[in-house]
Amino acid sequence: MYKHILIPTDGSPVAEKAVVAGIQFARDVGAKVTFFTAVPEYDLPGEGEALAGRVVSIAEHARRSEKIANGILAPAADKARAAKLEFRTHYAQGNRPWEAIVDAAKVHGCDAIIMGSHGRTGLSRLVHGSQTIDVLTHTDIPTLVVR
Repeated sequence: MYKHILIPTDGSPVAEKAVVAGIQFARDVGAKVTFFTAVPEYDLPGEGEALAGRVVSIAEHARRSEKIANGILAPAADKARAAKLEFRTHYAQGNRPWEAIVDAAKVHGCDAIIMGSHGRTGLSRLVHGSQTIDVLTHTDIPTLVVR
């Protein structure tokens, strides 16, 4: 059936539900898992930031990004370890998380994605967008949505 499942997380309670469900599903079908998160890309500093001396180097941004990503991924890794599940973690910089998720699934050869959805509708969905909807519409990999 499924051999390698991507479980994206942003550390939110909704994503946590998908992590728990994904671990259980992976154990049930004997699949390995890649936990994934996307962190913001480096933004070139504006003139005001430069004049105020608030410029962060690309190297410092990379260090901060890794720390943030590891903080998000660590709880999922702990749960997988406790479940004796084969897993790895991965993160990428990207300002469109859905795109980074689809790319990660391809790069890691995943044959399924399990992710959470906030279930936003109306104005909230318009303002915040839906990473889940974008993943569903831009991949042909089977995707299970947990709410």
